[in-house]
Amino acid sequence: MLRAARDLGGLYEGRRPEFVDEIDCARGDLVHEIDCWVAAEMPLPVSAASMHTETLGMVVDRLARYSVDAYVALAAGLPEWRLHHAWKRLAELSIGYADLSSEIGCRTRRLPDLSLFEPRGEWGRAAE
Repeated sequence: MLRAARDLGGLYEGRRPEFVDEIDCARGDLVHEIDCWVAAEMPLPVSAASMHTETLGMVVDRLARYSVDAYVALAAGLPEWRLHHAWKRLAELSIGYADLSSEIGCRTRRLPDLSLFEPRGEWGRAAE
């Protein structure tokens, strides 16, 4: 899972308009890889566990995006309010991820299981 998370960050770092389709398909593959790992390795939730709205792969994809955005904002010397916004957004999502991980470990949160579906890119395009 950590390799997939690192690779997602690399895709966001290299994101260019002319490669958006290819990068989004690669992201979809990595999100699916994370979701398959989660489906195989995580404990089964209790029957009353509430459903989370995203898969763990989707959350990790967003963490990768926000991490890259925060470092780009820092390197670009953006105004302080934009820098603060980028880092606060990353911090808030990180806290949410920690809470979600704890809830999964305690078996009080369920995740959508999309591990049986073939990845087709972020917007449903067939991967080429």
